[in-house]
Amino acid sequence: MPSPFPGVDPFIEAQGHWADLHSRLISAIGDELADRLPNAYVARFEENVHTVSWSADEVQKFRPDVALIRRGDVAPLHPERPSAASGAATIEPVTLPLALAQEEVRDVWIEILSLPAQELVTVIEILSPTNKSSSGREAYLSKRRTVLDQPVHLVEIDLLRGGARVPMARPLPRGDFYTFVARAGRRPECDVYAWSVRDALPTIPIPLKAPDPDLPIDLSRLFARCYDRGRYASLLRYELPLVGPYEAEDRQWAEGIARGCAGG
Repeated sequence: MPSPFPGVDPFIEAQGHWADLHSRLISAIGDELADRLPNAYVARFEENVHTVSWSADEVQKFRPDVALIRRGDVAPLHPERPSAASGAATIEPVTLPLALAQEEVRDVWIEILSLPAQELVTVIEILSPTNKSSSGREAYLSKRRTVLDQPVHLVEIDLLRGGARVPMARPLPRGDFYTFVARAGRRPECDVYAWSVRDALPTIPIPLKAPDPDLPIDLSRLFARCYDRGRYASLLRYELPLVGPYEAEDRQWAEGIARGCAGG
């Protein structure tokens, strides 16, 4: 069943299904590249597994699906109290866990290599909540700086309304979602594609090695395929309010569409 929204379905992020969509979408982009890249290139998935820490506030805002709290070895709530020496009054501490959720995450991105030398040409990232908040943001920005310091194209796709945007030298154009295309030969300039929750996803260019032309990727078509295969129309609870930092008018618009889906 197709999505009721013309572009990004905001309820996917709001109800904690982003990790599933991320896996589907990056796989779909990888398959698209494998089918359409010239023979002089190959697209490879790369990944990194690491642990991030979320504050209770961040979990509520950005990761409603984070339920596992790993506290390690926590001291007992009421430890045995040693006897007071020389009759001096003592106050013993109560050991409590911090309001932090630790989650093991797997970051996956796409690298396009030129053949036969396997030279890195382009990096494609679909940003996740851990890239935009929590302790994982600094790790992502460090990785991003490493890529930008090389003669490599960087494409960042941000389909999340929550969290911080990637840093830019000037304010971003107004939008709910963005794609950033930083070409190796044009930095520090970067092409920014911005659109709202009411718009269809755009077709974005994937830069290759000169003189080869860009490879256009239709995000709208790939998103629609992922939405259908993920069966989000049946999975999402459209009767619930939309949470997230949307403008009031956009929130009302989205909830109006959702009520039609829920039959109310």
